[in-house]
Amino acid sequence: MQRLGTGIGWRPEIADAVERMPGVDWVEAVAENVCPGHLPESLLRLRERGVTVVPHGVSLGLGDAERPDPGRLAALAERAEVLGSPLVTEHIAFVRAGGPLTASPRLEAGHLLPVPRTRDALDVLCENVRIAQDALPVPLAVENIAALISWPGEEMTEGQFLYELADRTGVRLLIDVANLHTNHVNRGEDPAKALAELPLEAIAYVHVAGGFARDGVWHDSHAHPVPRPVLDILTDLASRITPPGVLLERDENFPEPAELEGELTAIREALAEGTRTRTGATVAARDLAAPTPEPAGSADPVSSGSASDAARQRLALAQAALLSALVAGTPVPEGFDGARLGVQARALAGKRADVVAKVAPELLGILGAAYRPSFLAYAQRHPMTAGYRRDALDFAERLLLAGRPQEARSRRELREWWLERSGSAPRPRSRMARARRVLLRR
Repeated sequence: MQRLGTGIGWRPEIADAVERMPGVDWVEAVAENVCPGHLPESLLRLRERGVTVVPHGVSLGLGDAERPDPGRLAALAERAEVLGSPLVTEHIAFVRAGGPLTASPRLEAGHLLPVPRTRDALDVLCENVRIAQDALPVPLAVENIAALISWPGEEMTEGQFLYELADRTGVRLLIDVANLHTNHVNRGEDPAKALAELPLEAIAYVHVAGGFARDGVWHDSHAHPVPRPVLDILTDLASRITPPGVLLERDENFPEPAELEGELTAIREALAEGTRTRTGATVAARDLAAPTPEPAGSADPVSSGSASDAARQRLALAQAALLSALVAGTPVPEGFDGARLGVQARALAGKRADVVAKVAPELLGILGAAYRPSFLAYAQRHPMTAGYRRDALDFAERLLLAGRPQEARSRRELREWWLERSGSAPRPRSRMARARRVLLRR
């Protein structure tokens, strides 16, 4: 595995600072935010300097019950080739549910949700990972995620689940130590035990990030400084193995460059501390904890097996029931903590409002302080089904149909914004459609 060194998540808001930052060996860019035909000048300059760029996907849905979408895989492969990346990364998560497997409307989470650690989910995930590996021009690494909720009836620990995934598919692992901390706080899982059970030799690199506590849980926000417990987990990991790369993630509330550089320094110090404490006894204890996994890419696909249609359908029904409870207000599935699902539902709605405001900033300008409460009220009754840009258009349309905003000029601006992006109103096919068309033209 290529040695990456110390890196930072590249974001447009801090692009200039990243270019000037000393000691940055590589960067990671959100794959869906990179257009292959129009790469940001900052990324081009970094590449010219020999800085490695890794595309990090967030929407593939390897943990979905359905097989990965070929179009999304092709887009991820194109970004890897254009950026000259040594690998691509994605998440062990489901992001959408419903559809043909459940004969129900397709829903999107707009977020990374945990898969149950069950045999059904593992079989589906392994097959989906192999499909992705076959479609990508470079190796794939998959990331453990942070979770606010736990699935009932899980059959494996996180470490066991990841070990078997890597063993059966040869996939590399992207270990997020901040997510291990999140799962420690929210689900009572011991980070040290997870590290002891992991196939450490399969690690491609490591994520480090910050978060905050609210509603009795830890939120993995990527918008706050890295806390000491996360650095301690990184030290523990470095006492077991030298990770090929470590990367600082920050997605919002960007501080001054000096503060980011300070966090990178703290990361290097945590790694150095772990390296100093590594001893032969530690290595021997780790080796006794679990057998060494096969090198990446050497798993036997014949013996690995494939997910059955029945397993996919069982997983699809379970995921659809959970996601519907989170975004559509349907009853809480049996075995889940209703209060914790409420926290997750509010977090999903809040993130949805934030992302829509980013992809359609004009809505903030038109609606002002009324934007967020209006959007949250809309989100309670209208689950997302086709991505954030469609969500922004649907939100604006619903406001217009309700005769809002009340101020005439704002309503006119919103109507013009909606028409510019959605095209002319469709030819009415019914009395209701004709009424809708008249309303939107008022």
